[in-house]
Amino acid sequence: MASNVASIALIVLLSNVIFLVHANDPDITSDFMVPEGIMLDANFFTFTGLKQNLWGAPKDAPFKVTKASLLEFPALNGQSVSYAALQYGPGGINPPHTHPRSAELLIVLQGALKVGLVDSTKNKLFTQILQTGDMFVFPKGMVHFQANVDPRYPAVALSAFGSANAGTVSLPKTLFGSGIDQDVLAKSFKTDAQTIQSLVSANTA
Repeated sequence: MASNVASIALIVLLSNVIFLVHANDPDITSDFMVPEGIMLDANFFTFTGLKQNLWGAPKDAPFKVTKASLLEFPALNGQSVSYAALQYGPGGINPPHTHPRSAELLIVLQGALKVGLVDSTKNKLFTQILQTGDMFVFPKGMVHFQANVDPRYPAVALSAFGSANAGTVSLPKTLFGSGIDQDVLAKSFKTDAQTIQSLVSANTA
């Protein structure tokens, strides 16, 4: 009996270890990873895509995110780091979302932002007003948001992640734009079908 319990405990422990290993970026056994067909020189380690996105309001939307992640910057493969430039027009918001594979460390470069996160133990909301130069950390997997509450001036922030592919799960798009049965949504949110239909239409347009 004792040996069976010990065996079960060992299996559970090993399962948790395997889960933790696969929950983060994999370790690599070389200095870096170069995709096939790519010439290796200093340009491989250089990314210039954020230059135009570190100041001022976005041109075509109230909010814009410009990523330097694995998809845009292949040199990050295996390095467990990435960046994102966040531009907010006056009143612009980054809707509630999560990053399943990394925490987020945000610094305000221009203007001011209202930020918030909700913990998973007591469903408690933590909010803060950040000024230029202030930083805020959003723990991995926590629902969070940012908002430029200034009606006249833009805001800009830079976010760092401990993963080359942190992932983003937008709550509005995930809940109302993914095809979840509308009756399930109406019952879950304790509202009527017409309200859900309006939310679905707004997030699938």
